[in-house]
Amino acid sequence: MIESSSPTSTPAKIIAGVVVLASFALGAIALYSSGIGLIDPKLHRVAGFALAMVIAISVSRTRRAQKGLSPPSTLHDIIDLGLIVLGFWSLWSFYFVQNEMETALYDISIKDAWPALAGLLVFLELCRRLWGLGLFCVGLFGVLYLLYGQNLPGILEHTGFSLKEVAEALWYNTNKGVFGAITNIVLSTVFIFIIFGVLLEGTGAGDTLLKFAFLATRRTRGGPAHAAILASSLFGTMSGSTVANIVGTGTFTIPMIKKRGFTPTFAAGIEATASSGGQIMPPIMGAAALVMADLTGVGYLNIIVAALVPALFYYFSLFSAVTVESRRQGIEIQPLTIDDKITRIDAINSVLFVGPIFTVIASLLMGFSTSAAGFYAVVVLLVFSVINPEVRNDPLKVWRSFLKGAESGATLLIAIAAIGILVGSLDSTGLGLKLANLIGEIRGESLFSALLVTMVGALVLGMGMPTLPAYLIIVLVMGPAMQALGVSMLTAHMFVFYYGVASSLTPPVAIAAYAAAPIAGANPLFTAFMSFRLGMAKFIIPFVFAFYPTILIIEEFEALAFIWIVVRTCFCIWLFSSALSGFDRRALSKWEIVVRFIVAFTMLATDPIIHIPAILIGIALIVFDRKRANASGIK
Repeated sequence: MIESSSPTSTPAKIIAGVVVLASFALGAIALYSSGIGLIDPKLHRVAGFALAMVIAISVSRTRRAQKGLSPPSTLHDIIDLGLIVLGFWSLWSFYFVQNEMETALYDISIKDAWPALAGLLVFLELCRRLWGLGLFCVGLFGVLYLLYGQNLPGILEHTGFSLKEVAEALWYNTNKGVFGAITNIVLSTVFIFIIFGVLLEGTGAGDTLLKFAFLATRRTRGGPAHAAILASSLFGTMSGSTVANIVGTGTFTIPMIKKRGFTPTFAAGIEATASSGGQIMPPIMGAAALVMADLTGVGYLNIIVAALVPALFYYFSLFSAVTVESRRQGIEIQPLTIDDKITRIDAINSVLFVGPIFTVIASLLMGFSTSAAGFYAVVVLLVFSVINPEVRNDPLKVWRSFLKGAESGATLLIAIAAIGILVGSLDSTGLGLKLANLIGEIRGESLFSALLVTMVGALVLGMGMPTLPAYLIIVLVMGPAMQALGVSMLTAHMFVFYYGVASSLTPPVAIAAYAAAPIAGANPLFTAFMSFRLGMAKFIIPFVFAFYPTILIIEEFEALAFIWIVVRTCFCIWLFSSALSGFDRRALSKWEIVVRFIVAFTMLATDPIIHIPAILIGIALIVFDRKRANASGIK
């Protein structure tokens, strides 16, 4: 938005200047609060939302122009001005009431309810503009459910809430609602990493990552497809956004994947699947992992360690899928072109990525807070950015990236406002606990059936949502039920986190596929089904660490058990990938495909009487396939 705007009239220049100042102030607050000093919590939240509101209105107007819609009319200008006035009135009311509560006993009155309702209206409207109807409906449900839920049947019925009680639950509460704990986590911890990710991209680290990814995969059949997987895993761990990852790497990798001989649908599907996995790949993992660390209380470093092996399983499944598809289409290894080779400048620019990531890990190991680690990483990145000739030629690249990062954080805050409304509604009515009891009745005594019900619910709740809102909604609704499954809190959160990410690949609302398809010139729906097939391992891996928590390393770790389940899971993934493609060394018959599916699942059973015979049958299937391929002269 900031880069694309080119105001000509004096009013437009003034508005653009105000937005730049708001973005700078929001970014400066993030830097100050994460690495220099504390800010009064109520002032921090009010200032964050006030600045985010101004930025969000500007972003919504810019997006309207980018979509080719008619320019904002006088009516639009009046509406936007009205939103700003109402927004500041509601934010001031929150700040005033919180001050009163700190100094004396203060009861919320009906005159306090009106600015609260105005604030809810403003942020829901901004959420609709920026994030679409899905997240808007989530927030609207929270408000309407509190107001009218007493008239609903069954478990949805509650005792009823007055306007004052709705205002207190959703607006004037610092533990839940719009200004609740999740907002505090985003402002104090997540925001600095959003800026860090955008700065990494803007200072040239992304281009260097792509080249190193192509170099590392130069001897594989998949070539650019394997490079896309590697680059997206690294790029995605910085950005924390599936769509941003696809746009950042896909515009370069998808044409090269197609050039290698893969179909447009496969090229778009593999990029979408790889990009969605960047958020489960340590060491950064995007905003959702940072929030998870706070919600579970296990620490960000432990989240990184726990996520490592499952993430490697996921990317191994993607590498396997590309290898099998390459064999099926007869694609051979091809030499590097001159443009793919690493230059001296690329080697120097690699410091832009290695230095800050090392700073994050070192800071965490030294005992610094997560937000402080992000602050020091930003400082190191800014110092190292001068080694990139492009930055030296255009120093304003860093400035624009900083403002863009603040803008991304502002739009996320608007989404968090809607999530906060849902939090306040569920907590006040106890609906989450009621749903947990209902799920408990459905699942019976079986852990597998309980996880299966939770998976389906998580995919439905997260469908069409960005990862962080999807994860939070799933945890809020399914969390109480997960706690009753007999698994640890970390395992439960990791389980729903995976399906929050996987929901971006689930048809028909597969936002990752819909972002990648236009770049490849592929059908969006076919791409969605291809992404779903390629990313199928993401639906299996959570069950693996739910039954074998040793994979998460920090819980119940046993070396022999760890090695054994790692070997079995890798074998399972290979059999599963080849069965989905109907190809290994040669085309598989129908009976081989069916048997591979059955064997792949049963070798993950906890009982050795089941999984050992399955492994032996799996080995026999591989040997049989190789012999048949050799007999046919296939290499």
